[in-house]
Amino acid sequence: MKIITRLHRLIRINFILARYNIDEIILDNHWFYPLRFIGYLNPYYWTVGKKLSRGERIRRAIEDLGPIFVKVGQIFSTRRDLIPDDIALELAKLQDRVPPFDGQFAKNIIEDALNVPLEEVFAEFDLQALASASIAQVHAAQLKNGDSVVVKVLRPNIGKVIEGDIDLLSSLALIAERYSKQARRFKPIRIVNEVAQTLYDELDLTREGANASQLRRNFANSPLLHVPKIYWEFSSKNVLVMERIHGIPIHDIKRLREANVNMKKLAERGIEIFFTQIFRDSYFHADLHPGNIFVCAKDPENPTYIAVDFGIVGSLSQNDQRYIAENMIAFFKRDYQRVAELHIASGWLPPDTRIDQFEGAIRSVSEPIFERPLREISFGQLLLRLFQVARRFQINIQPQLILLQKTLLGIESLTRQIAPNIDIWDTAYPHIEKWLKRQVGVKAFVKRLRDNLPLWSEQLPAMPTLLYEVLSEQKQALERIRFAENLSNAKEDKAQERKTKFTYFLIGILCTLLVVGIAFYWG
Repeated sequence: MKIITRLHRLIRINFILARYNIDEIILDNHWFYPLRFIGYLNPYYWTVGKKLSRGERIRRAIEDLGPIFVKVGQIFSTRRDLIPDDIALELAKLQDRVPPFDGQFAKNIIEDALNVPLEEVFAEFDLQALASASIAQVHAAQLKNGDSVVVKVLRPNIGKVIEGDIDLLSSLALIAERYSKQARRFKPIRIVNEVAQTLYDELDLTREGANASQLRRNFANSPLLHVPKIYWEFSSKNVLVMERIHGIPIHDIKRLREANVNMKKLAERGIEIFFTQIFRDSYFHADLHPGNIFVCAKDPENPTYIAVDFGIVGSLSQNDQRYIAENMIAFFKRDYQRVAELHIASGWLPPDTRIDQFEGAIRSVSEPIFERPLREISFGQLLLRLFQVARRFQINIQPQLILLQKTLLGIESLTRQIAPNIDIWDTAYPHIEKWLKRQVGVKAFVKRLRDNLPLWSEQLPAMPTLLYEVLSEQKQALERIRFAENLSNAKEDKAQERKTKFTYFLIGILCTLLVVGIAFYWG
C-alpha cells in the first residue's frame, strides 16, 4: 500500500514538473542527453517555459505540490550558501497559507489532549480559526479566569503527511546526488535532512512553548520586546495555549504612522533587540518575518515589539559570537587578512587552504559592497557573500549561522522599510564593541576565574593526590630519559627532559593561581 501511495505521489510530482517545464532541469543531466528531445514535445515548454524564469517556475510548482512542499521551499530559501540567488529569491515569496480545517476537529483534538470537555477550561472558544498554516492553525479563546488566549492546534494526521513527503524527498535526493553532478553541488541529502529535522521539531508544540518561555525570561520587564505568556497547564505536544496579544502588524506602515509611532526609534529598537539576542543571550528568534512581529503603540515615542510563533529559534556558542563580532569589525575595516586569519583560528578553513587565495576571494566580493554609502550596506548581504566564498573553499557553514544570516536579512529589510535612512552599522556597533570588551581584558579574566572557582574548590581536596601521581610519573619518565641519555645521548630524549621540566614549571604556576584565586573568592 505504501508503494502504491508513493507511486501515485511521484506521478503527480512528475506531472507538475512537466507542467512548469522543470523536467528540462532533470533532462539536463548527462545521463539523459539522448532523451533531451522529449522536452521539446512537452507543450508547456512553448508556453510556461518561455514566459517564466527558472525561479518562478520552481516556486509555482512547489505551490501546486501542497503545503508541506511550501514549508520545505521556505526552508530552502534560507540556504543561499547552497542554492542560486535567483531561486532563493523566488522561494522567499512562498506564502504558508492554507485553508483551515474544521473547527470541530480542533475542539476534539484539544479535548483529547486535555482529557476534559472544552467547557471546563474555556469560557469562550471560537470554532472559526484566526489563522491557518501548513502544520497548525490558531483559535481565539478565553479561559475561565477571564484571560484572553489563543490556542494553537496541530493539523490532524499531519505527522503521517510529513513523514510520507520527507520519505519521498529523501528518495529523490538520493537519486539526484547519485546521478546528477549539478544536483550534487547543492548537497540535496543534507538539505532534506535539515528540512526533516525542522519539520519534526515543529510537530512538538511543547518545544515551541519552551522557546517562547526562554525568550520571555530573557526580556522580562524589558521595554523593547514582549513575548506572550505560555499556559503550560493547558498545553501539550499538539496543543499550545498562550496569551493573546494585540498590536499593529509591523508591515502596516500606514497604521504605525497614524498612531504617531516614532519610526526612527522603532527601527533602532528592532536592531537593538536582534543584537541583544545575539551578544547578550546567545539565543534568538529565527523566524522574525513581518507576519510574526507586531508593535504595541500605547507609548508612541517608546514603541514595544511583540513577537509570536517561536517554532524556529537559534542559539550560538561563544565561538560563533566571536566569529560574528570580529568578522564584522574586520570587514568594515576592510582588513581581509584578519578575516582569513579568523577563519583559520576558528578551525573553519581546511588546513591546506592558501590564505592569500581566500583573502583575495573575500576582497573581490566585499569591495563592491563597500563602495556604497555606509547606511546602505547590508550585514545580511555581507554574511551571504562570505558564505558563498566559503562554499568555494569547502567550509562547512553551521546551521545556526545560516539561521542568523536569514534573520539578519529580515531585520534589515524591516528596519529600512520603517526608517529608510537608518545607519544600521552605527546602531549595531556599540553592542558588538560592548560584547568584545566583556570577552577580553582583566575583568573578563577575573569573571571566568570566579565562575570556575566553585568547581575548583570542590576538586581541591583531590589535588594533592593527583599532583603526587603526576609528579611521580614525571620523575620516573625523567629517570628513564637520563638512563637512555647515558646509553645513546639521544637528542629526542633531551627534548623530553626539557618538556618534563616545563611541566613542573606549569604545575607550579597553576597551583599558585589556584591558591590565589580561592583566597580571592572566599575573601
